[in-house]
Amino acid sequence: MTSSIFSKRQGPRLAAVAVLLGALHGSALAADAESPMGEESQLTPVGAQQAGNPAGTIPSWDGGLKAPVSGYQKGERLVDPYAEDPVLFTITGENQQDYAENLTEGQKALLNRYPDSWRMNVYASHRSAAYPERVYKAVENNRSTATAILDGRGGVKGSAIASPFPVPESGVEVIWNHILRWRGVHIQRMDGSAAVTRRGNYTLILQQEEWAIPYALSQSLPMQERNPNLLLAFKTKVLAPGFLTGSGLLTVDSLNHNETARENWLYNADLRRIIRAPFSGFDNPSPNTDALRFTDEGDMFNGAPGLFDWKLLGKRELYIPYNAYRLESGELTAEDIVGEEHINPDHARYELHRVWVVEGTLKTGSGQRGHRYSRRVFYLDEDTWQIAAADNYDADGNLWRVSEGHAVMHYQVPAPWYALLVYHDLKEERYLVQGLDNQRRAPQFDEKINPRLFGPNSLSFYVR
Repeated sequence: MTSSIFSKRQGPRLAAVAVLLGALHGSALAADAESPMGEESQLTPVGAQQAGNPAGTIPSWDGGLKAPVSGYQKGERLVDPYAEDPVLFTITGENQQDYAENLTEGQKALLNRYPDSWRMNVYASHRSAAYPERVYKAVENNRSTATAILDGRGGVKGSAIASPFPVPESGVEVIWNHILRWRGVHIQRMDGSAAVTRRGNYTLILQQEEWAIPYALSQSLPMQERNPNLLLAFKTKVLAPGFLTGSGLLTVDSLNHNETARENWLYNADLRRIIRAPFSGFDNPSPNTDALRFTDEGDMFNGAPGLFDWKLLGKRELYIPYNAYRLESGELTAEDIVGEEHINPDHARYELHRVWVVEGTLKTGSGQRGHRYSRRVFYLDEDTWQIAAADNYDADGNLWRVSEGHAVMHYQVPAPWYALLVYHDLKEERYLVQGLDNQRRAPQFDEKINPRLFGPNSLSFYVR
């Protein structure tokens, strides 16, 4: 751990965060003199502020949703524990200035672009995030053992199971908290996506997904012993429409991208062959998205963070999509959610939460790989380390794409996830929706990973 490529921190992390927060202004949060951030008792097990805000509009964290709520049936879709909450107020293009301190630049842009139809219904805030006890223990262990690899494409060493930096000192540490956050071990789910044209037309692409995250296990698998750099394996097969049916993808990702780059395999249904694909990441257009999303925007952000210099801007209180149980509901169809210019705002839920704000600026110079985004700003929920919103800027510094992750807590695991991902391209005046699985089987979680199911040869059997 003494190698110069590691960022080894000296001194108390909590005190550093207190100084950082105290320097913020406006809607940002300052450390409370009577309840300093430097005291361990003021943080949740994952590093969030346990107390609510002085205004009482953000509650204190009380442990979150740790068990299934009344009416939930195992294996079925989630029951909304907050279904009876009324709308407190609605933010529109007309009144957005009254709430500007608590909005992202992307949210303001959408309200300005669609003033007659887009609105943000704001509800009471519920800090529903919860995790298994072993996750809390892992986060505490990571705090003293994890180090960020800063050179090259980047990576993390000395981390296991969950987010490595509960009290981050740098922007890249916050990014790794998102990438390595706890979200379960083995997840099988359906995904429906719609790349919506300017006229509101789309073809629903339905695919089956399977995630295996050995990093999240308490004990190593043989596959990890052979490859300790393994983070996750992810595979998909397309079920509809017919002209795409039978194609599949397998991606294997790493903890240290300098040691092992991402690997990809494709199954070509026409050739009936598995093809080793070239590296796909960063700003390569993601398949079946009509080029409305880059590969590294999947899951809001994924892959190696090394193309950008990440600056930690501190914390803010923002209205972010949260507790999106309505969008997860099996009572809705894709037609109920997808509108001509944006999703139906009646089904979206926004709440006031504290978020970490991180700005990424594209590295420049000889030998640096480029990216079509020159700058990106991420807003991460403090309780889950999930990116809730992202603002992405083009080479000229103009806001280009805006994305939001509508979060939901799978209390039966427990683990946070996204109910819906929405990506707006302001130049094309189009948007992409992912997560339209409402009429399909609910996501299934377990902790059984069969390594044979995540090798390249398994892909041909998976897509059949």
